[in-house]
Amino acid sequence: MSLLLEMKSITKEFPGVKALDNVSLTVETGEIHAICGENGAGKSTLMKVLSGVYPTGSYDGEIHFDGAHSTFKATSDSEAKGIIIIHQELALVPLLSVAENIFLGNERAKNGVMNWHETFDRTKGLLAKVGLSENPATLVDTLGVGKQQLVEIAKALSKDVRLLILDEPTAALSEADSTTLLDLMLELKRQGVTQIIISHKLNEIKRVADKITVIRDGASVSTLDLVQGEVSEDDIVRDMVGRDMSQRYPTRSPRAGDMLMEVSDWNVWHPDHGDRQVIEGAGFNVRAGEVVGIAGLMGAGRTELAMSLFGRSYGQKISGQIKIRGKDTVLKDVPAAIDAGLAYVTEDRKSLGLLLDDTIQRNTTLANLPKIATRGILDEGKEADIAEGYRKSLQIRTPSVQQIVGNLSGGNQQKVVLAKWLFTEPDVLILDEPTRGIDVGAKYEIYGLINDLSAHDKGVVMISSELPELLGMCDRIYVMNEGKIVGELSAQDASQERIMSMIVTN
Repeated sequence: MSLLLEMKSITKEFPGVKALDNVSLTVETGEIHAICGENGAGKSTLMKVLSGVYPTGSYDGEIHFDGAHSTFKATSDSEAKGIIIIHQELALVPLLSVAENIFLGNERAKNGVMNWHETFDRTKGLLAKVGLSENPATLVDTLGVGKQQLVEIAKALSKDVRLLILDEPTAALSEADSTTLLDLMLELKRQGVTQIIISHKLNEIKRVADKITVIRDGASVSTLDLVQGEVSEDDIVRDMVGRDMSQRYPTRSPRAGDMLMEVSDWNVWHPDHGDRQVIEGAGFNVRAGEVVGIAGLMGAGRTELAMSLFGRSYGQKISGQIKIRGKDTVLKDVPAAIDAGLAYVTEDRKSLGLLLDDTIQRNTTLANLPKIATRGILDEGKEADIAEGYRKSLQIRTPSVQQIVGNLSGGNQQKVVLAKWLFTEPDVLILDEPTRGIDVGAKYEIYGLINDLSAHDKGVVMISSELPELLGMCDRIYVMNEGKIVGELSAQDASQERIMSMIVTN
């Protein structure tokens, strides 16, 4: 193979932070090269340097592409060379069609007049390449996330891509959609498309990647060759976190105490389609000191169940019973749920969990402002002290609580969401995909926090698409399928096979 990309001694600084420190990366033509590291290690920053998001002059070091020294003042410069990046947050316009999105900024037009026949014809060919049969006129917001990801790749292929960069491409995908995407990556490799993938999912990386470069604390620490030698996940993790992690999940001793919450015969209808029932007759309970898991495939109703319980923030025509500490309770809205001792950490931290353009300090206290107010006036000094306390206890990696949350890594953003809800002092904390899109080191810290909560007699309900995570953390696991709870397993009896068997036979 010939060398396609060489990044030499890349150093990138932000005020008070050195994000990249003398990082080097080489990628050969036709390979899939993975970049791994903890949240905040500098992976996405390095790719933004490569793609021109951070232009030449804003960093030190050199980029050589296809043997020539390259300077990119904007993403249009890198795209002209065939370097296309697909960010974790997809850049599609929801109310435009698939065809319009694919050729947005690259329109098939002459003298300002769109050639719709060519646009639709070429779109059909590109969609076929990524395994989609959708009509080019289909609006993007009617597609699932998995298909939207494939549309992004089709858009990249329309630009004669030579180096395709995928940043956490499967973070929000179901297992089936993830498999489809990984298969497509391998097919693109066979077609000669060089690819860089950033991912925390080590099993997926081992499946598709030829080499892995590990970045830690802004520096490149190793490049592992998966083709030439056997590389274990433990090898990758050790380089990522700088230490051996003999256990992925911290040990804990089950200590179920008093009943905290009981849900029975819970029914919920879709908020927009009143004839569609999404939760049917669901019931479960959680005791003090317990970590209770909810397993199920994408679309099983896990998030809908959690949100409907949390102050009816999802659904309509909701019925059923909730008991908190043995007393019938009506959680008519979110403030009532918070007052009753319930908290919900959403799976979508960026859209629903945080104010990304505000500070850590403001985000930390949002859910419990009365606690830092006197006669309706916020005590900003008290607010700062509280936020600083959570910054230290949760090890949020930032020098100040005045940092804008949108500038934090995914793992640190997740810790801010947790801080916000811990400040409400809940008895029951519902965690919806609490480790999605974060690295193994940050995951371990959040697992430790969950264990600490249970040790202080809190009840934790954990929703996760990762069955090993549920098996490693939970005392009991409820299994959901098509809006119903179809089974319950103790930690001793639970296995991936038994959970999947319950799903497919109910």
